[in-house]
Amino acid sequence: MVENKMFCFQCQETAKGIGCTVRGVCGKLPETARWQDLLLSVVRGVGTICHVLDEAGVKTNAASGDFIVDALFSTITNANFDDQSILAKVDKGIVLKKELLISAYNNKVKLPDYQEVKWGGEKSDYDAEGKRETVLRNTDADLRSLKELTVLGLKGIAAYYEHAARLNHRNEEIIKFMCKALAVISNPSADMQSLLSIVLETGKYGVDVMALLDKANTSVYGNPEITKVNIGVGKNPGILVSGHDLHDIEDLLIQTEGTGVDVYTHGEMLPAHYYPQLKKYKHLIGNYGNAWWKQKEEFSTFNGPIVFTTNCIVPPLPNANYRNRVFTTNSTGFSGWKHLDVDANGHKDFSEVIAMAKECQAPQEIETGEIVGGFAHAQVFALADKIVEAVKSGAIRKFVVMGGCDGRMNSRSYYTDFAKALPNDVVILTSGCAKYKYNKLKLGDINGIPRVLDAGQCNDSYSWAVVALKLKEIFGANNINDLPIFFNIAWYEQKAVIVLLALLSLGIKNIHIGPTLPGFVSEGVLKILVENFGLGTISTVEEDIQKYIQ
Repeated sequence: MVENKMFCFQCQETAKGIGCTVRGVCGKLPETARWQDLLLSVVRGVGTICHVLDEAGVKTNAASGDFIVDALFSTITNANFDDQSILAKVDKGIVLKKELLISAYNNKVKLPDYQEVKWGGEKSDYDAEGKRETVLRNTDADLRSLKELTVLGLKGIAAYYEHAARLNHRNEEIIKFMCKALAVISNPSADMQSLLSIVLETGKYGVDVMALLDKANTSVYGNPEITKVNIGVGKNPGILVSGHDLHDIEDLLIQTEGTGVDVYTHGEMLPAHYYPQLKKYKHLIGNYGNAWWKQKEEFSTFNGPIVFTTNCIVPPLPNANYRNRVFTTNSTGFSGWKHLDVDANGHKDFSEVIAMAKECQAPQEIETGEIVGGFAHAQVFALADKIVEAVKSGAIRKFVVMGGCDGRMNSRSYYTDFAKALPNDVVILTSGCAKYKYNKLKLGDINGIPRVLDAGQCNDSYSWAVVALKLKEIFGANNINDLPIFFNIAWYEQKAVIVLLALLSLGIKNIHIGPTLPGFVSEGVLKILVENFGLGTISTVEEDIQKYIQ
């Protein structure tokens, strides 16, 4: 067997649907993958020790929880390609781990003899002992699958938790669970039942963290409301904001007000336009472009600086005209790009970005018109009477939840074709960047209700769970699965994984995911998911319409 230079199978586009072994399809180099594997090993050690100390009644420093969240988030697909940034997190984790070991010793707490716990964590030790940190350290395919399904779910939880924490909304129970889960997957003796249990519990905490973030976003920025978003451009120079962090775009809007510089959203930042406290800024001009994977072309025509607030980075070509005007924040990083850190109050200074923008030309127009969104649960509840009446009258026959991620594969044209082929009495409920496959289609409305209802970002999939539970109550259904709702979810990275696990934890069955099944799900684990939850994959548009809609 040829030795792999790396092994990563966490995203939908992983090589051959099995795993990237030479270089990541995302652009991740083997050396970067190696340091990310090391960082995850340190995370498992820190989390395990924190859990054992917590079980013994020994309080740990909040810095450990913050480290776990930041480190997990930084290893999400397309988040951080900067080796030095990742190694700095490794160093921080090693220091924290040693402090925790001292605390355990002083409090006479016996720690398990797991690799990540007993290992001191020096990078030189890692070099000497080879590739023991990769996912392939677990040789049993089914056990490996459940462990990786858990850690990928934890990455999604970490992403949502960081956004909530930036808005001063925290939940210590979520951090404690993350440590517990890390302890379980670090245990080499963990069996199928304990690992399956922790996977399902990860889904439960996925619901909790999305609820936490929903509360954080709405309490600070108001409930999303129906909004028409401009997709054209203005005449002023602009700054393009990508990612998911609403705190960052608020900081930028405050600092650019009155400067003559406009602000545009890209990709998953589109829903910023739906929040009353953000849309009040008149220089939040519109949304530029489409989903993350089209950024090479769209960043080239934007002309101004780009700010990444979270994952969604596509490494630029060496001759890209925008490569010297990109900034990263939070858990993101890319070698050669300026990273903007927070001050003592959690805010960022965007003066360098603003100064650069003033020297740039206005964005080149690539499309015109507008798209409509803002249908999170509060807005849908405001329309509840109209929606219920439409369902009872037969005007609306079914809802299709088509949330999740967009991606580069040609097979994703399925979602555009599926949306086009849906009968006119079917409404699409969407969230996440998957919407870019159909949110600019002219699909019309039903009695004034748009046939595409966009709740917002991928974390706003929580809204559709809330709406489904409300409809269950209104129609007196025994469970969600009795409602006229079909879940056809597109996935790409780890936030989609936690959304799926969250839906499963709510008892939602017969979810279909695509365009392919995850490479990290083994045959044995897939069998469990199919038998217990009816999990399936997409087929052809015609077959799926006939089977689930007609």
